[in-house]
This record gives sequence, structure tokens and C-alpha cells, in this order.
Amino acid sequence: MDRQHIYTVSELNGAIRTLLENRFPVLSVSGEISNLRKPYSGHLYFTLKDDRGQIKAVLFKMQQRYLQQQPADGQSVICRGRISVYEPRGDYQLIVDQVDFHGAGNLQIAFEQLKKKLAAEGLFAEENKKNLPALPDHITLITSPRGAAVHDFIRIATRRFPGTRLAVYPVAVQGDGAAAEIIDALRRVNSSLHTDIIVLCRGGGSIEDLQPFNDEQLARAIYESKIPVVSAIGHEIDFTIADFVSDLRAPTPSAAAELLLPDARVLSDTIQTQRNRLIRLLQNQLEHSSAGITLQQQKLGDFSAPLANLFIKVDQESMRLSRSMEDIFQTCQQRISAIELRLERQNPDTRLQLSISRLASVHQRLIQAGHHCIASNTQILEQQKNLLEAISPHATLARGYAIVRKKNTSKVVTDSEKIKPGEKAEILLHRGRLDVTVDTRSGEPET
Repeated sequence: MDRQHIYTVSELNGAIRTLLENRFPVLSVSGEISNLRKPYSGHLYFTLKDDRGQIKAVLFKMQQRYLQQQPADGQSVICRGRISVYEPRGDYQLIVDQVDFHGAGNLQIAFEQLKKKLAAEGLFAEENKKNLPALPDHITLITSPRGAAVHDFIRIATRRFPGTRLAVYPVAVQGDGAAAEIIDALRRVNSSLHTDIIVLCRGGGSIEDLQPFNDEQLARAIYESKIPVVSAIGHEIDFTIADFVSDLRAPTPSAAAELLLPDARVLSDTIQTQRNRLIRLLQNQLEHSSAGITLQQQKLGDFSAPLANLFIKVDQESMRLSRSMEDIFQTCQQRISAIELRLERQNPDTRLQLSISRLASVHQRLIQAGHHCIASNTQILEQQKNLLEAISPHATLARGYAIVRKKNTSKVVTDSEKIKPGEKAEILLHRGRLDVTVDTRSGEPET
């Protein structure tokens, strides 16, 4: 072949196609089905993969009648067919004629086992899912900023409800380490950002591409999030563990924007319609009420006088009620004052001061009573002294009286018959005494 020949793209693709079809006219390839799609044409498009590579495959509608069962993502199969090139895109693919089914692949088995485990722990339970705000003020997208999915979300969200603020937290959404980045982003958004909803956003892909969203630790991070989490991962037919544990699963990123945000124009039209309905209802109600009032006025006639009396009576009752309320208020105020006084009296400081005052008063009264008692007793004593002095023998003797006693017997003589003439006696005077001898005696005292 001429080395200087310059191929057109179509010539090169045609040459590659001829080369591959001649080299691999018929072959069998084993692998796992992923990213299975069935468009309106009825043909099945899927990826056949193993742990180190993948190849695109197509099973045309006419060949599907020979299938033992319908293919599904995650199934391990042996596909028999031929290699060809789709020249418009330069893609090479496996044209499948027969499919031998061998059951679910390793990734699908692991997916089902993890799904069953987390469901048993309650991570998918509806009662544990958080409610989403009807009109979120702020939405955070955890996604790759270079993907088409995030731009679709932003475009639709901005068109539907421009007032909502959007933030993008950039992470890897496929490959090794993607799950760890998404987990870290979830925790950082929960701890530092004030947002209403978190959206895990990613476009479609094979089961390998979506594998980070089947991570167990990511599922637990979604469940532990305090902020509602919405999964918008892949196409409508794609399901991941994150879809089941999230508070809401959207079929696609575009659908997530439509689910989370109302159409502002439709909402405005709805509000205006409801406003107009409410105005009409109020107008009808006012017209109906006005007609009813007019009818009642016609039935009742002129009630100005009774109404005036009624107004006067209402005023009187109002004044009575006002006075009663004032009396009740005063009574309550008096009761409150009495209670405050009682409380004040029960105050330890007040009671202490009162006790000190009472003690001082009692002490003063006791001193006064002592002085009075001493003065009174002193006066009585003086009176008794004077009385004693008045009736004492010495006082009597001072008035000229005398006491007569027989000599040597100290026996007082009060009767002249008790002493004989010639006996000796002594006479006690106020001052001193006299020794005498009785000469005569007389029975009657001299006056």
C-alpha cells in the first residue's frame, strides 16, 4: 500500500471495518451486561465488560426472537457474533447473533447484597426520609462541574425559578476515589453551608461508571445527612444504592430540577387565578350580604327608636360592666397589696427587724415597769414604816405614855390589881426609866 496515500476519514473507517470483519468473522465473547438500552427501534444496545475492559454491543430486534430470556444489567453472558465498525462515528462494536445467559455478574450480585443489607437496617424506610421544602432558597449540587448533567440542571432550574440560589461543590463522579470525595463533600456541606437541599448529580453511564454511587459508606453518609438529599444519577432506567437511601430519587438531573422547583410563570398564573377567584367570591358574598341586609330592613321597618333604646341600654350595661370591672380590679389590687404585705412580713429581714423592734419595746417597757415597781414598793415601804413608827411603843412613849413592869420580872403591868402596894416596879419612858415603889393603887384610870 502506498505510504504517501492520504486517507479520508470514511476511507480509514471502511478499511478498519474490512480488516476487523475479515479478522474476526465469528467469535464468542464473555462478559457482563451493563448500560442496557432499548430505543423505539426495538434494538438492544449495551456494554459487555469485565473487570479490565469493555466493548459496545448491539443485538438487533430480529435476533431477539431466539433469546431464552430478556437481557438485563448485571447478567453474565457469552455473546456470539462478529466485530464491525459503525463508520459515521468510527466506533467498533460487537454485532450479537446469540446470547448464552450465565446469571448475574459480580457487580450486580454485590449490588443486590448491599441493597438487601441496607434495607434490613432501615436505611431505605420511608418514615426516615426527610421532607423537602416546597420553595427552596438554596440548592447545592455535588457533581462534576464539567459534566453535561450539571449544566442541564442549572439551565432548567434558572428557567423555572430564577430566585433560587445554586451552588456547585466539585467532585469526581466516577473512578477510584470518587465515592470518598462525594462522602467528604456531603459532610462539609452539612457542617459549613446553609443550604436547603443537596443534589447528587451525574449523567448516565455503565454500571462501572455509576459504581461510586453504590458505595456502602456513601449510603450511610446520605442517611446521616441533616440536609435532605436528592439523587439525580444517570438515566431513568439506572438505579444505584444512593437512589434508594436518598430522600428523593429523580430519574435524571433535568427531572430533578423540575421536581424541586416550580415553574415561576405557572406559579404566578396560579396565584393570579386564585386571587381573581377570591376577589369574585368576596364580591359575590358582599353583594349577597348587602341584599340580605336590605331585605331584612324592609321586613323590620323603622326600628330607630328601639335601636336607640338598645344603644342606651348597651351604654348603661357597659358603664355597669366598667364599674364592676373597676371594683373587681380594686378588690384584686387590695388582695394583691395584702398578699404583698403578708409576703413582706414573712420576709426574714423584715421579721428580724420587727423582732428587734419588739424586743427593744419590751426591754424599754420592762425597765419602766421595774422603775415603777421599785418606786411603788418604796412608797409602800415608806408608808408601812411611817405606820409602824406611828404605832410603835417608842412613838407612844414619845407622846407621854409610859410602860410599867414589875421589878425583876419584866412583866408588863396593865391592871392596877396586878401589883400590890409596896411592890417595886420600873417605869419605861420615852427616854430612860424610873424605879418606883407602889404606895397606893386605884381600880379606875384617871381621865
